[in-house]
Amino acid sequence: MIEETVDKEKVEKIDKIEIEYLKVKDFESLKAIMIAVYPSIPDPYWKKADLQKLVRIFPEGQVVVKVNGEIAGCALSIIVDYDKFSDHHTYLQITGNESFSTHTPKGNVLYGIDIFIAHEFRGMRIGRRLYDYRKELCENMNLERIIFGGRLPNYHKYADKMTPKEYIENVRTREINDPVLDFQLNNDFHVKRVITNYLEGDKASKEYAALLEWDNIYYQKPQKKPIATKTVVRLGLVQWQMRTYKNFDELIEQAEYFIDTISGYRSDFALFPEFFNAPLMAAYNHLSEADAIRELAKYTEQIRDKFSELSISYNINIITGSMPYLENGSLYNVGFLCKRDGSVEKFYKLHVTPDEAKVWGMNGGDVLKTFNTDCGKIGILICYDVEFPELSRLLADQGMDILFVPFLTDTQNGYSRVRHCAQARAVENECYVAIAGSVGNIPKVHNMDMQFAQSMVLTPCDFQFPTNGVKAEATPNAEMILVADVDVDLLKELNQFGSVHNLNDRRKDLFSLKLKKK
Repeated sequence: MIEETVDKEKVEKIDKIEIEYLKVKDFESLKAIMIAVYPSIPDPYWKKADLQKLVRIFPEGQVVVKVNGEIAGCALSIIVDYDKFSDHHTYLQITGNESFSTHTPKGNVLYGIDIFIAHEFRGMRIGRRLYDYRKELCENMNLERIIFGGRLPNYHKYADKMTPKEYIENVRTREINDPVLDFQLNNDFHVKRVITNYLEGDKASKEYAALLEWDNIYYQKPQKKPIATKTVVRLGLVQWQMRTYKNFDELIEQAEYFIDTISGYRSDFALFPEFFNAPLMAAYNHLSEADAIRELAKYTEQIRDKFSELSISYNINIITGSMPYLENGSLYNVGFLCKRDGSVEKFYKLHVTPDEAKVWGMNGGDVLKTFNTDCGKIGILICYDVEFPELSRLLADQGMDILFVPFLTDTQNGYSRVRHCAQARAVENECYVAIAGSVGNIPKVHNMDMQFAQSMVLTPCDFQFPTNGVKAEATPNAEMILVADVDVDLLKELNQFGSVHNLNDRRKDLFSLKLKKK
């Protein structure tokens, strides 16, 4: 597999990207891709009968990534009892002469049979998405590790000068570029040893391969049956530094830096603060505050589209914080949930502050709902909205597990209102709450002089959680990211076996709460 420069035209036209189980009807598309990807390997594509067998014996291990419905990449895997093989195995031995008779659901290792990306989709991190899927599959099935033989497609250029071991070491130290091995090392795989005569006919690699391995740190030796369901969700919070940016591209570059960093920790979500793009108003500081914020609103759809592109590229769900948005002539404070499958949903600030209404002429929205994600149901409330307990209670009634709160506060007392109300929402709704704000100052922007923030992840207060209800917290007023894991299953346990039952013990015979607008 080779990752190359991104095809910008392809990226700009992406409406949806998703991972699907492989279907035999995909065969002809895969055949054409494999012929193009493996031009130097004899018999370069899998036969239809081979794919049919793989899908039949292990459907979860055979997946494709589709971009706008078109196949962009594919990963094929089996489970093997690796104790029956040595580290000197060949490709034919590990696959049972490509009959896959070596596959066993009782095995301990996920073995990578093949992974490839269509040329026109390279550079879009499709390969990383497939490797992340394999890692999650390995964790979910409680397998010890992922192993595969990695080709060395550039080794033939150096075979007369160095051994395979020396070649691999030079690739590791960046003295030699090997597009396949570079990519695998960057995705947390390590070289266990060199295998000789691995793939017959692989002249580019001189039939050598690097035996690559990724260890599942969550592996538990099975007692009765393997753990089948992963419930841990990793949250990445951006504590954003307000600073002057030369232009739109520079602001996006900084945002991408944080997204890249957070996704590098395999986070499921990245949360940005409210009005994180306010520094762009510096160019309009000569205008009135109301006119300047409307000029800022002209960037909102651009930012939404760019964040959607980044969510796909980095395989992470992005909550964009919030931005001014003009809709039918009225100004709103809105944000977007950019999912890693390419879909985008919008949320509104329902309660604007007196200052937002007076200085900017901003209106409150009237849409409140939960969002379905690949990590369960979430809710999003912007800053002031978290101070109204009815909103999060309505979201909890819709099944919300995690509440995200992008905020912007200029003073410590303003921050304390948001922080303590967010803590109360976690307790009373038996959910996790993640809050992220901005720090620093932008003196060239009226009405946005300075900010105070300490981003954090809050939990209910019971035996399953931290005693103070704080899972993780950032350093106050410092630019940084905060990454924390939350276990959704603990919320279910709390609901049934907690010391108190805030949701179940409500006296609905005395009071009720319902949403008037839907």
